[in-house]
Amino acid sequence: MVVGICRIDLRIHGNNSLKGKRQILRKLIDRTKNKFNVAIAEVGDNDVLQSARIGFCVVGNNQRYINSALDKITSFIENMNIAEVCDSEWEITHC
Repeated sequence: MVVGICRIDLRIHGNNSLKGKRQILRKLIDRTKNKFNVAIAEVGDNDVLQSARIGFCVVGNNQRYINSALDKITSFIENMNIAEVCDSEWEITHC
């Protein structure tokens, strides 16, 4: 079993309320879940208005598949143009 974990730091420009931040993150998270069927959630910067940290994971049998999936999902989030991707970090482990 191969597990891929990714953490993405986002900058949300022009946001000035937690309600607005939650709406943006909900849209981003729901679209990503629907397209890729991954576990994804906000995992940090919960009370910061203009930044967020999300995390997601992918499980499979092949490292090449996991690497490709992490890359596609990260690119999808970047190309949504809902929030700016400031940083991302991947980790792939074999169990």
